[in-house]
Amino acid sequence: MNNPRFWAVVPAAGVGRRLGATIPKQYLDLAGRPVIDWTLAPFIDDPRISGVWVALGAEDGFWSATAYASHPKVRRVDGGAERCHSVLNALDALAALADGSDWVLVHDAARPCLRRADLDRLMTQLATDPVGGILAVPVRDTMKGADAAGRIATTLDRAAMWHAYTPQMFRLGPLREALRDAIVAGDLVTDDASAMERIGLAPRLIEGHADNLKITRAEDLPLARFYLDLQAQSC
Repeated sequence: MNNPRFWAVVPAAGVGRRLGATIPKQYLDLAGRPVIDWTLAPFIDDPRISGVWVALGAEDGFWSATAYASHPKVRRVDGGAERCHSVLNALDALAALADGSDWVLVHDAARPCLRRADLDRLMTQLATDPVGGILAVPVRDTMKGADAAGRIATTLDRAAMWHAYTPQMFRLGPLREALRDAIVAGDLVTDDASAMERIGLAPRLIEGHADNLKITRAEDLPLARFYLDLQAQSC
């Protein structure tokens, strides 16, 4: 585990049904650029990242027109039916080049507002961690648990609750095994930390900023633009 390298994986095979757009949400225009261009930029620009693997749908007709489609740091891999399948496909391909002790940062394609300072904090604070961890933000609102009828069943204690964001950073070997184990068991985990938790590990929470939003609804696009404008003004 001497001098492990850092790699990024971006699952981008989703179609964004909840957004109701005619094209996948990662290709929607955001301040004059596709969402995915903003998403990839922090990883492309960081010299510590050895390469970026983007998992795309087999019939993706939009990727070739993006800024980083032909970038030497970027490689394309086939995505899968669910996020976990896409990530595992990328990890399987990456394993031919990388060591099992290398770090992998998995980041959602529809999170275009990642601050470079948050990326640096995650990589720096987890560099020697035995498990790895995720960017996250403490819950501020009162949280309710619902029953099957859509009524409040319980009020949850927010003091110990966090919003799970990405990137999520783990060693290649353990994450690959954890995802494969989850998929074989029929547990289609929605984030990488869940796969690690399934095998008895406790990922670390690294506090980031709440503007690292994931675009899922139409109102998220103007909000993302607002956040990007604010970030540019603070540079």
